[in-house]
Amino acid sequence: MNDSLTYLLVFHLSTIVVDILVLSALGHMVYQSREPTSMIAWLLAIVLLPYFAVPLYFIFRSRKLTRPGKSQFRLSFLGEVPEKEATDLDLILRSNGIPGATLGNTFQLYTDGMRAFDALMEQIRRARSRIYISTYLFSSDGVAREILAALTLKAAQGVDVRLLIDCIGSLPLYLWQWPLRKFKKAGGCVAFYMPLLVRPFQNYINLRNHRKIFIFDDTRVMAGGMNLSKEYLGPSPIKNRWVDILFTIRGPAVFHYLEIFTQDWNHASDCPLTPPEQMAKADGDTGIQVVPSGPDIATDALYEALLSGLFSARERIWIVTPYFVPDKSLLQALIIARHRGVDVRLITPASSNHWIADLGRSSFMRDLLSHGIDVHLYQGGMIHAKAILVDHRGMMMGSANIDQRSLFLNYEVVSFIYAKQAILECEAWMTQLLARCQGKMAPAGKWRRMGENLMRIFAPLL
Repeated sequence: MNDSLTYLLVFHLSTIVVDILVLSALGHMVYQSREPTSMIAWLLAIVLLPYFAVPLYFIFRSRKLTRPGKSQFRLSFLGEVPEKEATDLDLILRSNGIPGATLGNTFQLYTDGMRAFDALMEQIRRARSRIYISTYLFSSDGVAREILAALTLKAAQGVDVRLLIDCIGSLPLYLWQWPLRKFKKAGGCVAFYMPLLVRPFQNYINLRNHRKIFIFDDTRVMAGGMNLSKEYLGPSPIKNRWVDILFTIRGPAVFHYLEIFTQDWNHASDCPLTPPEQMAKADGDTGIQVVPSGPDIATDALYEALLSGLFSARERIWIVTPYFVPDKSLLQALIIARHRGVDVRLITPASSNHWIADLGRSSFMRDLLSHGIDVHLYQGGMIHAKAILVDHRGMMMGSANIDQRSLFLNYEVVSFIYAKQAILECEAWMTQLLARCQGKMAPAGKWRRMGENLMRIFAPLL
């Protein structure tokens, strides 16, 4: 009898606690004024799996920073193109607090993992005063060890070398930091972004630093989508290396990458950096606009610029992305562009490295196909690159995928490049990808279609 009473008491208490948490979650959603699609996804998850979904909701919580912690960006407006000469995309970004495009830059694109590796190692060897690296994934494989050894040598030579690594993206390295011991002993500095075991109630597990920024002597930056792992780059070819991009910038645009790294580093480390004060000298004739996005940006500047670019396109919209989970507005913008006669193409891997993302994207891709939009499924392996061409007037490259996680949750950074030669180079690379694509999706059976449509509901949570 006592056991039965105890069981009933525990059952009723747990039910009351869950009910209170559910009501708290619902109240928080309303107070936060979440998007309806996001609210529906969370509500469905809470109804179906309350004991699992409610704790997750309070772990993930808001997508914008509204409490003490990492401050929101205040990037410097220095050396921008005059407003009367700026593009519409540039002006939209400026109205959202993003500095305008700067002229006088050089841009070099690497679409081959071996060439990218050689360029990265050369930049490390050339560095004389500072090397700042921010990455989502820093593995412990042979390629990463070679890069770490080169950085360790530079630290031993007196170069200020700092590694900013995302805790979740590099979880094995975070939990087992033994591979970093020689680097630290040589004088290198390491910081993990929003670490799990430090300030657990002040860190948002769901908001990850997905930025890739490699800065050398404050004058040169490498950025793009490549992490530091053999899947992305290396000194020799390997089977099934991912398709990705890395690019080098020299000139005034480096200043804004340096600002972003400095603020990220100062949030994660107890050894702060002094904010930069002046831009690097002009080194070319390319216009580049550096655009961070994420919880530390007060508005959805990148999203607004993308949406505006899709609606204003007159000739073409070519998109390369590994994960395609757009919101309703982006999807509709692509469909409307196609109806206006714009050449809309989506280039994405036939199968990505995440089956759940593949399931989640399928219904959106079928929507595109049903409206006559070309969906090109790359047959040569995994594409991890992220790039967009809009007409012949601009392109976007960086770390942001065309999915709701990149656009609304993660810390990301991209560059908008306004230069004919760079756009032609990107077009040639995309054309090479198209040659290894097919345009047919496998028909969806009843159960597959149900799974795709169900995942569409949960798209804001992917």
